[in-house]
Amino acid sequence: MSMDPSLLAESPGAAPNSSNGRNDPGRGGAGLGPAAAGRGFAKYALAKLGGAAVSLLMVVFSAFFLFRILGGDPVDALTRDVPTTPAERAALRHRLGLDQPLSLQFVHYLQGVLTGDLGQSYQYQQPVTSLIGARLGATVLLTGTALVLAVSLGLWIGTRAGWRQGSTFDKVQVGVSLTLWSAPTFWFGMIVIMVFARYLGLFPINGMVSPYTPDGFWPQALDTLHHLVLPVLTMTAVIYAQYVLVMRSSILDEKDADYLVTARAKGLRDDDVRRRHAVPNALLPTVTLVFLQLGGVVGGAILTETVFSWPGLGLLAYQALRIPDLPLLQGTFLFFSTAVILANTAADVVYRFLDPRVRHS
Repeated sequence: MSMDPSLLAESPGAAPNSSNGRNDPGRGGAGLGPAAAGRGFAKYALAKLGGAAVSLLMVVFSAFFLFRILGGDPVDALTRDVPTTPAERAALRHRLGLDQPLSLQFVHYLQGVLTGDLGQSYQYQQPVTSLIGARLGATVLLTGTALVLAVSLGLWIGTRAGWRQGSTFDKVQVGVSLTLWSAPTFWFGMIVIMVFARYLGLFPINGMVSPYTPDGFWPQALDTLHHLVLPVLTMTAVIYAQYVLVMRSSILDEKDADYLVTARAKGLRDDDVRRRHAVPNALLPTVTLVFLQLGGVVGGAILTETVFSWPGLGLLAYQALRIPDLPLLQGTFLFFSTAVILANTAADVVYRFLDPRVRHS
């Protein structure tokens, strides 16, 4: 939603291109027909998909070697509390495939990735794909809810803080945002638990559903929402600060633009100038950030889920790291990385549609 060309065109005496190129579809793209535009987009999309494919290939290789470099013997961890003989430990190592040469393990790993078989978890004795599928819903519920709240709150506050630069509201919001953005997630989560769970006793501190909750959709749903409050509060408080600061900076960049001066000269109210003209252009830099956070929605939040024992992918990855459960670590790492790469690629493509300067470059 770009107002620059129309505002300048309607304004008598306005100099051409006086909007400094903001959302001007004609700059660098005049004369391009549909066929040329289609070829340009296809070339752009193929380049982005090629880059994503290279990144995924690097992730596949690094997922195998990374966790072996970290060290740790899964057999030692699995038999720590169980008396075992050397023969039993050797049999367990053989059953897990850890006695094979590293090159052969890597070949089996690649075959599994190509066929969609990520192996079987050492500690859960279940397929990794089944474990990821079972935990995905809890992670999307937690991080998805937090992301929606963080984006809505961050953009609303950031817009008003930037529009009222130097006001008390602006100074307070910037200070709060910087503080929350700098706070470690696990530390903030512990503070939230101490205040709202231990001291006030308002919310549960772990899990997703209490074991004594009656069966039925509504009792289960209400209990899940009750458990969801503190983890969502923690994630939202940490994430929304990014949107406040990014949106505020974008609004400050747009405040003195020529097209806003023209809009004010036409008699538009200040609220209309901000809402209809400044905000749509200021939203562009936040697109990439939103899509990257969408990748995090699937990837999960390891710290938040661990602090609150939320049964999602983040907690699953943390539990796998303690063994180390190599197939589960490899599977979750691949899943997390793929989600971020795909979200980043989608952000590049969407940004091309939103910003004509990118579309016609």
